[in-house]
Amino acid sequence: MFLLDLTRDGAVFVLTMNAGENRFNRGFVDALQGALDEVERSTGPAALVTTGGTEKFYSNGLDLGWMGSDEGRSEGPKFVQAVMDLFARLLAFPVPVVGALNGHAFAAGAMLALAHDFRVMRADRGFFCLPEVDINIPFAPGMTALIQAKLVPKVVVETVLTGVRLGGAQALERGIVDAAVAGPEVLPQAIERAAALAAKDRATYGAIKRGLYARTIAILRGE
Repeated sequence: MFLLDLTRDGAVFVLTMNAGENRFNRGFVDALQGALDEVERSTGPAALVTTGGTEKFYSNGLDLGWMGSDEGRSEGPKFVQAVMDLFARLLAFPVPVVGALNGHAFAAGAMLALAHDFRVMRADRGFFCLPEVDINIPFAPGMTALIQAKLVPKVVVETVLTGVRLGGAQALERGIVDAAVAGPEVLPQAIERAAALAAKDRATYGAIKRGLYARTIAILRGE
């Protein structure tokens, strides 16, 4: 099975992550970047929705097993920067991007969701969680900047200092997601939101996002 599946529903590209827990290793990050390349090469109205290929997981974040392997260790900080570059690209992406959180969004997977413009989460199953405080992994500066750019200060403190697991309704109450719906409705509602924005002018949309998140993008890129 391919790591990713990129299809179209009218003007909306639907990127389904098919790597089980959808953890970030070099192959997975490169595949995500390739899918973004394809969307960006398209013409006419467009938007992007991302989702997980199983009911249990949206993304569980960094592939710590791979990062501890010979291949992962050989990349070292270069790979972490590649993840930061992916987040920065999504923050500035010139078409609307909506996350369909069909399952767990943990750690860097939660940050991937935050890098989207909007998020629709399953209400009855799955958690949004930033567990770094409990797994003894400090946030990289770009990760902190991304979280602060997308969440209000009180929610930043709660999520990063407690590692709390938040279900869909709780995430909606805190403004982390824009909707919490039944499982079968997650992807259709995300596509509906994306389709409503697909006609936005790409140059204008991208310029507004680059201005809105200029500081965060710079920190993510290590500038």
